[in-house]
Amino acid sequence: MRDIIAITKKELKVFLYSPIAYIITAFFLIVSGFFFYNILVWFSNQSVRLARNPYYASQLNINKMVYEPFFSNLTIILIFLIPLLTMKLIADEKKMKTDELLLTSPLKISSIIIGKYLAALIIYTIILLFTATYSIFTFTYGKPELIPVLTAYLGLFLIGAVFIAIGVFASSLTENQIVAAIISFSTLLIIWVISWLSESVGPQWGAVFSYLSFFTHFQNLIKGVIDTKDLVYYFSFIFFSLYLTYTIFEFRKWR
Repeated sequence: MRDIIAITKKELKVFLYSPIAYIITAFFLIVSGFFFYNILVWFSNQSVRLARNPYYASQLNINKMVYEPFFSNLTIILIFLIPLLTMKLIADEKKMKTDELLLTSPLKISSIIIGKYLAALIIYTIILLFTATYSIFTFTYGKPELIPVLTAYLGLFLIGAVFIAIGVFASSLTENQIVAAIISFSTLLIIWVISWLSESVGPQWGAVFSYLSFFTHFQNLIKGVIDTKDLVYYFSFIFFSLYLTYTIFEFRKWR
């Protein structure tokens, strides 16, 4: 545990002493803020337009009309954001030849991988928490349901955790940060496209593709439903991605 904490602290310092974390944070908040503002303005206009009709006014749902599209848009932004966050975690070590020092050190390979993973996850969590400030206005002047918002944030955290695990694996495959980002982005994009394929193939393959999609499992969490199978899916993907990273380290160690 001490080794994991030490690696995590070291990687956090690397993030905080370089401009990458601040650039990514600014990019994410600007884009996500733009989406939230425009969705909220649209909802406000709809509310004014339908206010004269009691029936239609009663059908307005801020969770469904504001938060669901907002959180769905955030998952798309993460496909671009996470590869930038993870691209240098291991690739930079290879480029600087410091990975050989890590492999010959008393540190366990698992501690190195988990420490780097947790550092990126902590940075991501901080970035995600900043977006919670957007809800100050909606909860002050509106009446959204709190539970679906919280479970949606749980879903975003889990999706980000999976994306980071994939990014760590991609970073372990090369010493070029740009290549690592491209590998990570391409993988995430393919898995995103899988959700589309589920609607255009037969029912059997459709069920398989639907299960493999991150976003299918995210839909339940947006609606406030926490299903064990969704949690198992995300944690399994995290474990599998980090295990693949471990095998890459092992291969390099004994090569």
